[in-house]
Parts: sequence; structure tokens; C-alpha cells
Amino acid sequence: MAQRAFWKGWLKLSLVTCRVAMTPATTEREKVRFHTLDRETGSRVVARYVDEATGKAVDEADEARGYQTGDDSYLLIEDEDLEQIALESARTIDIERFVPRDGIGWAYLDKPHYLVPDDAVGAEAFAVIRSAMAQSGMAALARLVLYRRERGVMIEPRERGLVLWTLRYGDEVRAFDGAPPDAPKPDKAALALVKKLIAERTQVWSPDMVEDPVQQGLLDLIAAKARSKTRKRPARKPDAAPSEAAPGNVIDIMDALKRSLATGKGLKK
Repeated sequence: MAQRAFWKGWLKLSLVTCRVAMTPATTEREKVRFHTLDRETGSRVVARYVDEATGKAVDEADEARGYQTGDDSYLLIEDEDLEQIALESARTIDIERFVPRDGIGWAYLDKPHYLVPDDAVGAEAFAVIRSAMAQSGMAALARLVLYRRERGVMIEPRERGLVLWTLRYGDEVRAFDGAPPDAPKPDKAALALVKKLIAERTQVWSPDMVEDPVQQGLLDLIAAKARSKTRKRPARKPDAAPSEAAPGNVIDIMDALKRSLATGKGLKK
């Protein structure tokens, strides 16, 4: 079943515009979630805010936002203060510029969304923009109010549509320098063996490669509990024996690579 769009508006490039609809590309709706219960009564436990000094519960009407300025000092931030800096929820993705797609660091990519044409009239303009971006290897940058904040967004062609990524703010991304400049160069023989291992273990991508075994285990556990109505604890699996190549052990990389190739641990049958 097609997911309902959570945002609708316009995609604009200079004088070319088209209606578009956006849906999140990821979801956690299917994840198993638990409620906190009172073990004795089986009733749900309700969380409440309490005053740190008095220990008394605070009514929702008396709750306020505070920005900490010292050990025990805070500035109260009222709703009226936030309204003064609130942004209107714009309904136009106005493409400001294009940049090479490869030039955008992966750490800036936040949440992906699918972007598709929302009516037949704008489908042609949408297709032209998407195809031109795909052929030029460019990504579009714009700004958009999403999730109550104005965000930079990056748009890239994907299949027959576009993917819109919200971008993390500059102060959220830490610099990464990689290996130190004096790091040793890789041994040519070891490099050749690693390339051979990579070739042996190369497969076609499938979503099955990132299945969540814990999620399925939780579903099986819940189903078994529902059938038996018992609260037996699942048996604890014995700790696995430490691997000879466990992290922290000192091993000869060439010897390990040769044994990996010799024992046929390459492509999974």
C-alpha cells in the first residue's frame, strides 16, 4: 500500500515549477516497543515531572522551558519568545544552486525522503529536472522548513524520482582527518590478498543483508508468551569461545589472509 504523503508543495527551478509530494524514506513504525508496567498490578506506569527540590509532582500548566546558565541558574524561555523566531512553513522547494554530488560529505546527510510529482501537469517538468541532474551528476541545494526548523536540503536523482535529504547543520558535524599522515603504506602482497578476499565475498546487494534478528526474536518471544501466558525467562546462551582473531589479539595479517583464502571462507554458499 502506498504511503500517504506527509508534505505537499512545489519544486521550483528558476521559472520551472511542478507540484511534488514527499514521504519519509525510512520508518521505525514496525519496531517492537514496550510499555513500563507495575509488576504487581499489571497496570501501565505513568511518568510525571517532579520538582527536584520539593519532590512534588508539577502540573503540566506549571511546566516551563529553561536554559541553564550556571550550576543552579536558568533562563525561562516562554512560548511567546519562541513565536518571535518561528518560521513560516514554506511550501516551495526553491533550488538555489547545484553542486557535484560527490562533493557532499556523507556525514551531512540526515533523513532521506522520497520526492515524486503530485499531478500529471507537472510530471514533465519534474522528469526534465530529474534527468538533467542525473546526466550532469549534480545535486540540488535548497532550504525548507521541516520538523519545525529551517533546514538545508540536498536533492539527488534516484531511479525515476528524486530523494530529498535533510542536511545536518554545520555545528553538528565533526571533522575527520582519517589516518595520521605518518601511517605506514599498505604492503603490496597483503593488498593483493585483501583484493582477492573482496572479490570472493562480493555479492549483489539485498535488504536481507540488514535484517534485524533481534526484532524477529522479540516477535517470536511475544507470540510464545501470548500462547502460554507464562513469564518464563528465555534460556541464556553460553558465551561463545573467543576467536583466535578476536580484536586485541596480535596476529600476522599475511598469515590470516592466506588462511582465509585457503579455508574457503569467501563467498557464502
